[in-house]
Amino acid sequence: MLDFTYPRYKVERDPNQCIQCGVCARQCANEVHMVDTDLGRVVADHKKCVNCQRCVVMCPTNALAITNWPQVGNGSNNWNLAAMQDIAKQAQTGAVLLSSMGNPQHYPIYWDHLLLNASQVTNPSIDPLREPMETRVFLGSRPEALRINERERKVVSPMPPRIKLDVPIMFSAMSFGSISLNAQKSLAMAAEELGTYFNCGEGGLHKDLEKYGNHAIVQVASGRFGVDMHYLETAAMIEIKIGQGAKPGIGGHLPGEKINDEVSRTRMIPKGTDAISPAPHHDIYSIEDLRQLIFSLKEATHYTKPISVKVAAVHNVAAIASGMARAGADVIVVDGFRGGTGAAPARTRDNVGIPIELALASVDQRLRDEGIRSRVSLVAAGSIRNSADIVRAVALGADAVYCASSALIALGCHQCQACAGGKCNWGIATQRADLTKRLNPEIGAERVVNLVRAWNHEVQELMGGMGINAIDSLRGNRLMLRGVGLNEKELEILGVKYAGEQ
Repeated sequence: MLDFTYPRYKVERDPNQCIQCGVCARQCANEVHMVDTDLGRVVADHKKCVNCQRCVVMCPTNALAITNWPQVGNGSNNWNLAAMQDIAKQAQTGAVLLSSMGNPQHYPIYWDHLLLNASQVTNPSIDPLREPMETRVFLGSRPEALRINERERKVVSPMPPRIKLDVPIMFSAMSFGSISLNAQKSLAMAAEELGTYFNCGEGGLHKDLEKYGNHAIVQVASGRFGVDMHYLETAAMIEIKIGQGAKPGIGGHLPGEKINDEVSRTRMIPKGTDAISPAPHHDIYSIEDLRQLIFSLKEATHYTKPISVKVAAVHNVAAIASGMARAGADVIVVDGFRGGTGAAPARTRDNVGIPIELALASVDQRLRDEGIRSRVSLVAAGSIRNSADIVRAVALGADAVYCASSALIALGCHQCQACAGGKCNWGIATQRADLTKRLNPEIGAERVVNLVRAWNHEVQELMGGMGINAIDSLRGNRLMLRGVGLNEKELEILGVKYAGEQ
């Protein structure tokens, strides 16, 4: 069959630097590089390249570079090269276009249009190196009032179950199957070291991770993969996954080629068969149904664990969050449309949902307006890139943030958007034994710990510059934000003033 598609990338090999060692051929699971014995040199099949950068990093002489394929478009803004290539692929295969990771389109990134305020003369700044800075967070419901025994100086009100984070950062849901066990171990070990939590996703909890249960969040998704009483009892918090930012309105899909013996046992599904989560939970078609599941999980775990509900950021997410709070959720997670994924239809990933910044501000304001903000904790997810994004998210109303893509990048991910193929050369989004061993969990955990500790230190510095010494004082404090390059409606939704406005 004729193939009308071009390669996406071109492998540039410097003949003056290349020593024909074949390292690139041995490192590439996509079989891009081959040693041609007839020619006596290494050659490349450009069409197989996904730009994972493994060969570039591993080349001992720095002889390789990956560039975009130099084919020019036809000059049309409408029928550009990318649009035409997608049509050519579907005309050839008849298949849905599948992609991974976050939305790569050029939509506004509102984090970059929000500047942080700073204190000067009238409100002195705080030096985080010399004065205590509190970045601990407690997630869960809060009682409306506290009764205190003054004589013993103790709180006597019954406290709902909560989890304590030493840093305002958790690792978002990534299931065993979509990523490797070594990747999950790296995150679990890092969470334990940092005093925070990792989310095992909807793929069950591998037996090797049960020892990290005090730092684990387990998901109950529509497919119910791996869900049983032991699973629920092992975790610190239970999360009901309704939606995901990268693919609102649809369920999950793990290709059968990634379901080996270990994934099969953990998910409790047959080996080699596609794991497809239904779009809806078939026992949830209303807020009342969600309330029943929340309380069923609370009953099952004797009211000892907070129950979180995760939804994708969509246009009516504020009203949905209000219903979730009234249905008994202890934590609400809102996942924006730039959030990553192991596999999703490209059209859904690139066109459905709204930015986390707008959704977060809307949810926080709706809950405040209804007087129920203190009932729940609020977690923001969907492309948290650095410590300044964390500070902005908290100022917009979040108690804490989830990060996933940034943690994977710390492990070596280069965002090549080919996770669904199961050939991740960095040992992250794969189940192939020869590839997973490339990721050492101890080294991976150390890198993630370094990242989060650096971020936490920067959060403290940014808070100190604002004259704030506790992250609780920053939550929902939108006076600490100023907008640039935003229109009046965007500023209204975000609840922030324009830069220069008093």
